[in-house]
Amino acid sequence: MNTKIFQEAMEIQEELTKWRHELHKIPEIGLVLPKTSAFVQKKLAEFQIPFETKVEGNCVVGCLGKGEQCLMLRADMDGLPMQEETGLPYASENGNMHACGHDLHTAALLGAAKLLKVHERELKGCIKLLFQPAEETFLGAEAAIHDGVLENPKVDAAVGLHVASEFPVGVVAYGTQEYASVYGFKIILTGKGTHGAMPQNGIDPINAGVHIYLALQELMARECDPAEEAALTIGQFIAGNAANVIPEQAVLQGTLRTFDEKTHVQMIRRIEEVVSGVAATYRVRAEIEVLSDVPVLNCEESQNEHFAKAFKEMSPELKIFPDVHTMGSEDFAFYAQKVPSSYFMVGAKQEETAISYAHHNPKVCFSDKALPIAASIYACAALNWQIE
Repeated sequence: MNTKIFQEAMEIQEELTKWRHELHKIPEIGLVLPKTSAFVQKKLAEFQIPFETKVEGNCVVGCLGKGEQCLMLRADMDGLPMQEETGLPYASENGNMHACGHDLHTAALLGAAKLLKVHERELKGCIKLLFQPAEETFLGAEAAIHDGVLENPKVDAAVGLHVASEFPVGVVAYGTQEYASVYGFKIILTGKGTHGAMPQNGIDPINAGVHIYLALQELMARECDPAEEAALTIGQFIAGNAANVIPEQAVLQGTLRTFDEKTHVQMIRRIEEVVSGVAATYRVRAEIEVLSDVPVLNCEESQNEHFAKAFKEMSPELKIFPDVHTMGSEDFAFYAQKVPSSYFMVGAKQEETAISYAHHNPKVCFSDKALPIAASIYACAALNWQIE
């Protein structure tokens, strides 16, 4: 059966590619994905798969099979607010971009849905198909959970996947502690604006921001155990719009990535203390806004190995690797907190281009050849799920 499902996935390559290109043209962002959601609903209706919507119609949940126990297959659907620079004939023209490959995820799960409908009688339980919004903003999984996606029927296990632009097609990788936690934050510093010729009459938030930036880097260098895997990055510093004016406000945005909960809590506490202390020293008012707080993605080792064994049986073309461990983050982690979960990386390197760009780059391209592999992984997991 595993070999058969792989062959059947390969036979719908052209259809998968067509769906993916249509989705690539209409990327939507955040929690509001009306066109993408409508596309998914239309396809599920064509496959005669019952479905419902959640998160105000922007999350689609299909259901196959029957039984008391349920496996959830999840694909994220959202894009990023960036202008595409790939030059592809099916490139987006709406100012957003599928720069993380979620269009492939959506098309692949639709492909799996079509395959599984044919094999529905062979399913050992209920298979829930989750098409989720807002992974990029880390809001979608929590919104779906809040709307009851893990209930009716109750989900007992979950499987997710992600294409990788720098892994060759045919590579499938997984791990137990696969993605880091992420604490995203915004620091808003408010001072007193004044003319640059009279700095004594103002309170400079840029000066305070510079010292906060340096203090946070020193925090990592001197207070974080070198043996711990942690990264603290300030990726945005915005202040002022004139060379001769001290602005009233400066804004810094950053991200903290960790794998250890103790380190996670300690570093957040110290960020708050550093910001408060430096702000007081330079007489600015400081506010910290939490943008995200996503846990480590911990996967179930025995479940991982069970699925990996089944994937190996699908085709000798597939190269299966364990021990994925990356500082990236994924809101699939919220599902993994609640049910045994597995998550797989699927190679999607574009062979036709000389340069491979990383995810979230306006020039990144993904190979359509990854689509049937991803679809077969979803379908194979569903057909090989063990009910205990």
